[in-house]
Amino acid sequence: MRYEFADFTLDTALGQLSNAGEDVPVEPRAFALLCHLVANRDRLVTKDELVEVIWDGRIVTDAAISTLIKTLRRSVGDDGKSQRLIRTVHGRGFRFVGDLRSRLPARAASETILLPEEPVTETSRPSIAVLPFRSVGQMEGWASMSDAIPAELISSLSRLRWLRVVARGSTFRFRDPLPDLSVIRTNLGAAYCLAGDVEIIGRRVSITVELSDTRDGRVIWCETLSGGIDDVHQIRTDIVRLVCSGLELHINMHETERARLRPPESLDAWSLYHLGLHHMYRFTGKDNAIAADYFSKATRLDPGFARAFAARSFTSFQSAFVGYGPDRDPEVENARRFAEKCLEIDPVDPFGNFNYGRSFWLQEDHDSGLGYLDRAIGMSPSFAHGLYARSHADMIAGRGASAVASANEAIALSPLDPFLYAMHQAKALALLQMGEHEQACLHTDAGAREPGAHYIVTTIAAAINKVAGRDEQARYWHGRTIARRADASIAQFFAAIPVRDPAVRADIQRALRALGFSED
Repeated sequence: MRYEFADFTLDTALGQLSNAGEDVPVEPRAFALLCHLVANRDRLVTKDELVEVIWDGRIVTDAAISTLIKTLRRSVGDDGKSQRLIRTVHGRGFRFVGDLRSRLPARAASETILLPEEPVTETSRPSIAVLPFRSVGQMEGWASMSDAIPAELISSLSRLRWLRVVARGSTFRFRDPLPDLSVIRTNLGAAYCLAGDVEIIGRRVSITVELSDTRDGRVIWCETLSGGIDDVHQIRTDIVRLVCSGLELHINMHETERARLRPPESLDAWSLYHLGLHHMYRFTGKDNAIAADYFSKATRLDPGFARAFAARSFTSFQSAFVGYGPDRDPEVENARRFAEKCLEIDPVDPFGNFNYGRSFWLQEDHDSGLGYLDRAIGMSPSFAHGLYARSHADMIAGRGASAVASANEAIALSPLDPFLYAMHQAKALALLQMGEHEQACLHTDAGAREPGAHYIVTTIAAAINKVAGRDEQARYWHGRTIARRADASIAQFFAAIPVRDPAVRADIQRALRALGFSED
């Protein structure tokens, strides 16, 4: 972008600052600071954000930040007293307050894109532009893949109710091999951009996707799938599923980090929701309570925010399932009530159907929730949490093979998922039912080591290892369980994991007794 303020022109593409046509020398870090302040002129930029963006997260002193601000002010004819361009908000951060005019760089004049008179207004819900992919290598007979894959992605991503997807008719006008993210943001109002390459060399094909934030140009996530040319259509299907699942995780994580950098009084319902997710997935009683408060504030600000109600259901479920408080019944009721409210607002939200389906578990009625879990997966086939929940329900019912298949799919789709511990444990218990003790131990240990694994998870690991004859490992997980929850008992375990298979249930009960778990 090219910005104009006072007598200055800032061209971010050329890396140039000029005053009345004359170049102004600016040291690189001060130039980066000016670009960031100007690009985010509509909000306060905190000191923590500057450290992350300008110093790449390295530890710096307040004095270093102040020195850089002074250097920049000198370059643009400002000072700490007048602060006519850069204002200090003491103890919090800085804002660019100059009278700013902006337009596209000169090179954009040759493009066929017509800018609206006013920039597209971005909604609080994340928005994404999926661009045509770049063709690389020997594309004879396969050139259509570069348009076919992003077109399929647009269609599939449109199912994600939390994400606004820009239509193909607009995004396919951007065919620059190196797209200017600021142009995309200005024209389409998209906070995120998904671009990619299709490369064919000989009999090999590789498809790469890259997710970027158009607000600062940073790459958030990148993935590549490769294979033989005969498998190209399977690779195409796999990349679409991988992207749909990956965006659910990586955009939410990125939105959470952005929300944490904003001053509390400026948080909207969407930012509050993402701060809540950050605490919710820590799986502790304290964080769960903080998350519930954030979600409550979000629904008060926006009573039509379906996903925030689903998240309130999630925190109530977690509290009842793990037993964070002394009174379980109100949380059981809230888990159902808030999920119902989500579906009342948006009946086709996969996250809402997932939470409603799980709410039946709290009354040991897994079968009644299956229809809603299947709806969640049907609406979004790449919804890893839905697949995990289906795996758990099948495991409880004794359908081991089906449980393992769903768990495998969930793990493959979301290998960094905050629910990874639960995916491994559902699979481990299913393998135990199938008599595959060695594999069950591998997965239960993996699940119990994952961040967020609570005392029920380590109890599962203790039981499975004991049943498999791995006494030392079983005692280790028993010790970890008691350290987290001194009153952990057999009754608590079966209240959370009501395994129906009589033989497996008896094996687990004997194992827990032998390890010293109390009955009640």
